Amino acid sequence: MDTETVVNDKAVNLFSLFAASSTLICCALPALFVMLGAGATFASLISSAPFLITLSIYKIPITGFACLMLIFAGYINWYTARLPCPVDPDLGRACLKTRRNSRRLYFCSVAVFLFATVFTYVIPRFL
Repeated sequence: MDTETVVNDKAVNLFSLFAASSTLICCALPALFVMLGAGATFASLISSAPFLITLSIYKIPITGFACLMLIFAGYINWYTARLPCPVDPDLGRACLKTRRNSRRLYFCSVAVFLFATVFTYVIPRFL
């Protein structure tokens, strides 16, 4: 496994985490505050961070982009997991550790995305 592939794998996973977190901020945060009955707190938050209104207007494209990034990151994770690690013991351990951390970061991204999607699109239908 070359260094460039490892760097690209990390970059893709970090970008997918960022995309999933943006879905959480734009879309799930308002639904969570309303569900908890903290509408006044949310109104105060909007007055101090008015960009949240702009983000929530584009929640479907943001969610779609985050989903595409997670699919792409999943493919990169799957692809790099099948590449051989170096024969050198130290490099081999580093390779396996990087793969494990990359997989964890990916699954954290998926969890954040699923949480945000449920709070954005599913729970408001039942309230």
